[in-house]
Amino acid sequence: MALIKSISGIRGTIGGKPGETLSPLDVVRFTAAYGTWLLQQSGSNKKIVIGRDGRISGEMVQRLVVSTLNALGLDVVDLGLSTTPTVEMAVVFEKAAGGIILTASHNPKEWNALKLLNEKGEFISGADGAAMLEIAAKDEFEFAPVDKLGTYTVNDQALQQHIDAVLAYPLVDVAAIKKAKFSVVLDAINSTGAIAVPALLKLLGVKVTVLNAEVNGRFAHNPEPLPEHLRELCNEVVKQNAHLGIAVDPDVDRLCFVCEDGSLFGEEYTLVAVADYVLQNRKGNTVSNMSSTRALKDVTVKHGGTYTPSAVGEVNVVTKMKAVNAVIGGEGNGGIIVPDLHYGRDALIGIALFLTHLANEKKSAKQLRNTYPDYFMSKNKIELTAGFDLKKIFEHIKKKYKNHPINTEDGLKIEFETDWVHLRTSNTEPIIRIYAESNSETVAANIAGKLIKDIQEVM
Repeated sequence: MALIKSISGIRGTIGGKPGETLSPLDVVRFTAAYGTWLLQQSGSNKKIVIGRDGRISGEMVQRLVVSTLNALGLDVVDLGLSTTPTVEMAVVFEKAAGGIILTASHNPKEWNALKLLNEKGEFISGADGAAMLEIAAKDEFEFAPVDKLGTYTVNDQALQQHIDAVLAYPLVDVAAIKKAKFSVVLDAINSTGAIAVPALLKLLGVKVTVLNAEVNGRFAHNPEPLPEHLRELCNEVVKQNAHLGIAVDPDVDRLCFVCEDGSLFGEEYTLVAVADYVLQNRKGNTVSNMSSTRALKDVTVKHGGTYTPSAVGEVNVVTKMKAVNAVIGGEGNGGIIVPDLHYGRDALIGIALFLTHLANEKKSAKQLRNTYPDYFMSKNKIELTAGFDLKKIFEHIKKKYKNHPINTEDGLKIEFETDWVHLRTSNTEPIIRIYAESNSETVAANIAGKLIKDIQEVM
């Protein structure tokens, strides 16, 4: 059981002792800290947007959050069951001072989290997060008197506003998608993707079959859209002779595709394909985090742009995208960020742009995938025990590989000619992630395995 405070928000497991898990007391404390910080920033604007994914604990956490914000004098606009990108866009639609998304993203059902947004509908910065945590640590809250309690209203139109913005986006060719008459199988993983994605696909003229469609938070499989969790989807695509399979995570900010033959398009290649399409129509630069495939760099250079890596974490990717004026960016975990729509990972715009690309290329998903360079990534993790010495582990690795180029901006990234390995602690789980990439699947696995042994030697 765990409670993690990071740039990705306040995340923890439900049940257990306060201070060690995301207990009701912790939900109230961190909501009050965020609300207090928001009031310090926003002046007279007291409006805040909230929304949640389909988790079992979502409604319970929502009630705690609403009551705490109202007690501070903040006016809550509740989107109810929603998606992370919808809440982000609704902050702007509502001209709110900020927002909270109640979701633990790809984590299993026992987790939940408070994802915290600023007035732009973007994740708060590391500095703002630190200020908020200091307020929480000192319990520096001042609640409103009874005559100045906040209000509560419901907005059930935000998802449609989000979908309308996607359909109106200049590079989304609705007519081409409709003409292609795509049939799709969607794995909605018992969360709000079952609501949002079919609503978009039907307006695009796409025939959709939904797996795990009941929004009950009892995830039919591990909710992270990794190959080992998508066998049902792969089999169903072949069984139904569909053009494509789509998988999203519980809060619909990540996605991956399955080809018509049941093979995986590749989570890392979601961003590569969308970027290829965008760069065909808009010259410019790209950004992804340094754990993402180098195929994005290859595609960017092909179109005359410049690729820049960032530290892992959506807020870091967004900061770098703004710095280099990127026209498209995101993360290799299937997160697409289209800056002139909004600076946030968004599966809905990702789906619409991918389908446009597929329709215009007049290729199958498998044929499209074969147009991109083949890199293989080995994704691994080591669970951390209490009291681990991360500094000692990383110093040992740095010393061992001192003759190779090492980037320490975010953990350790070691370059081996055309291959690389990236070690970093997760923002969302008590683990070290070990990602390795090569143009050989065996080499990538061997590099990752060697680093895992190096780490285990120290641990």
